[in-house]
Amino acid sequence: DDQIERERAAQHLAGGCCALAAIYLMGKFYVANAGDSRAIIIRNGEIIPMSREFTPETERQRLQFLALLRPELLGKEFTHLEFPRRIQPKELGKKMLYRDQNMNGWAYKKIEENDLKFPLIYGEGKKARMMATIGVTRGLGDHDLKVFSSNIHIKPFLSCFPEVRVYDLTQYEHCPDDVLVLGTDGLWDVTNDKEVAGVVMEVLTSYEPNDPCRYTMVAQELVVRSRGVLKERGWRLANDKLGSGDDISVFVIPLGGPGNYT
Repeated sequence: DDQIERERAAQHLAGGCCALAAIYLMGKFYVANAGDSRAIIIRNGEIIPMSREFTPETERQRLQFLALLRPELLGKEFTHLEFPRRIQPKELGKKMLYRDQNMNGWAYKKIEENDLKFPLIYGEGKKARMMATIGVTRGLGDHDLKVFSSNIHIKPFLSCFPEVRVYDLTQYEHCPDDVLVLGTDGLWDVTNDKEVAGVVMEVLTSYEPNDPCRYTMVAQELVVRSRGVLKERGWRLANDKLGSGDDISVFVIPLGGPGNYT
């Protein structure tokens, strides 16, 4: 993150990215995630999550707590409190559900003038945005990112620190069909864990266990199915739902060799 900032100043480069890394070291996989990419292990048909997405929804309490400590980061446009919907001026003095950085559930409060500001986090699911701007709360770069038509910087709320999960390969006997799948959000936006596992098993069983190209073909099939087919109404999946409009990158890494196959 510091290097990107130095390059931004020296070469006038802007922008940012998410990061998902898997490192094999002394019999263990270390999976580090900063962003909304995802990694899963498929072992004997079982799905083992190796990361979680960092979005305004999943990191709501961290973001709200920072905004509470440093209200100057919100300018005069945002409130750190969250409401089920945008509050209208006519609702001043009425009671409405809200939650703050200490709450998992909701409570009622009397609406005040300050509550009319735009909430720090607004929307649900993939449509959730922080400061109505960005839907990913961890990653690298984005040092210049500001709220549209304002001088409010978003970078203070973006963390470059990844969450790391560890998987010990020495604790299990792995066969050639056991894999680690790494994918960007372009894959996971339209394909869930169970569907990915289904594609993995479907493709792997059509190749011999000692065929090294079988894992590349799984990755290719996951990309193709998530993109869909170009039709008159855009890219469509097999169920006619919209295909992924984002970039799709997939790695499929075997956890066991042919010698382990039973």
